[in-house]
Amino acid sequence: MSPRLIYSIDDVPPARETLFLGFQHYLTMFGSTVAIPLVLSEPLGIAGDPIALGWLIGTMFFVSGITTLLQTTWGNRLPLVQGGTFSFLTPAIAICGMAALADAGWEVRMRHVQGAVILGSVFEIVIGFTGLVGRLLRFVGPVTIAPTIALIGLSLFKFGAPVAGTHWGVGGLTIGLIILFSQYLRRTHRAFELFPIMLGILLAWGLSAILTLAGVFGPEHPAHVSGGEIAAAPWFRLPLPFQWGVPVFGAAAAVGMLAGYLASIVESVGDYYACARLAGASIPDAKTVNRGIGMEGIGCLVAGVFGTANGTTSYSENIGAIGLTRVGSRRVVQTGAWLMIGLAAFGKFGALFTTIPQPIVGGMYCAMFGMIASVGLSNLQFVDLNSARNLFILGFAFFMGLSVPEYFATHTVEFAPRWVADIVNTLGKTGMAVGALAALVLDNTIPGTDEERGLTAWR
Repeated sequence: MSPRLIYSIDDVPPARETLFLGFQHYLTMFGSTVAIPLVLSEPLGIAGDPIALGWLIGTMFFVSGITTLLQTTWGNRLPLVQGGTFSFLTPAIAICGMAALADAGWEVRMRHVQGAVILGSVFEIVIGFTGLVGRLLRFVGPVTIAPTIALIGLSLFKFGAPVAGTHWGVGGLTIGLIILFSQYLRRTHRAFELFPIMLGILLAWGLSAILTLAGVFGPEHPAHVSGGEIAAAPWFRLPLPFQWGVPVFGAAAAVGMLAGYLASIVESVGDYYACARLAGASIPDAKTVNRGIGMEGIGCLVAGVFGTANGTTSYSENIGAIGLTRVGSRRVVQTGAWLMIGLAAFGKFGALFTTIPQPIVGGMYCAMFGMIASVGLSNLQFVDLNSARNLFILGFAFFMGLSVPEYFATHTVEFAPRWVADIVNTLGKTGMAVGALAALVLDNTIPGTDEERGLTAWR
């Protein structure tokens, strides 16, 4: 065991410690996991259906538990929590906004997203287990990945201030609390460093509940907290495969989703090395990386079969928790996975989180999605930013990633064959796909040295 670790990767802490440490991993991934269904509720059409939203939240946690067990047992066997990814949000929103689904019910939209996730998972499984991932990643450098990840956060700006602004008192309080805990107070107590988002949500949510009970926030108030959804939810509900119906497979939706897979794969490879270093494991070799990506593909297949409207990836938040707690035990993460599965089957668990008022949700987005954009930009530390070549590629990719979707939002391209037109329209509405494609092509065709492109330092 490494002297800087309390428990290394193969250590098994006492049962009570294992349980509490596993629950801590559950809490660490909690904020990001809940955020994804809340973002998708409007595009899917379940924002006004708290029961369906509760089922979706429960399914997200259930699938996270299953895929975490798969990865830690048969995948790369690192103590990595698997959960939903923001990389899939933009493609999923674009799919839900397809003209053919304008008047469709939420189950129909869900089935189209499921089909795209399932087809994309086949791509990830193949490039993982065949070893192609290493060969493909040599074409993807920081100049490509920076705008790809940054556009995930930037393209979601419509879900931030417009939602928080439905009541700036509560929405602004949420933003302020998250900033206070995560930035100003993070060194004063471990709880502020580990759970700033959760604490901010709970305090703003609790205040809204108190004001609702006091009669200040009436039923029509944006920050009203209603308990009716919890009462109507079943005590137990086990998510089932194809619970929303048979997935619909479309070429346009699947191709649009591949941009999300690309960003997820690159991020996960980096997570493997960071997790191994912090958990006291050996440096991941090519076989370990290939197994991990292949298993993440299987995880996305599971997510598509159960219908989360998302995929799964490795959670960086939980890697940070390993570094803070100095506990890298695989058994601890597996215990957290069993807790995810058990609590997800508790029907009222998912319903509870549908009572979070929309201004709080919008405030959380304001604090979180900017961070996603900055994580993407952090990849530029390896790049020569004095290079006119790099500045052109980055600027063009960012601008087109924001501008092209605005064009496709009002203009539908129509030509034969129709399935090709559908692909163009879906890709055009997906900002991260536009930015990734522009950066990928230009970075690999415009002459530049490996050092200039940041490849030497990045690798």
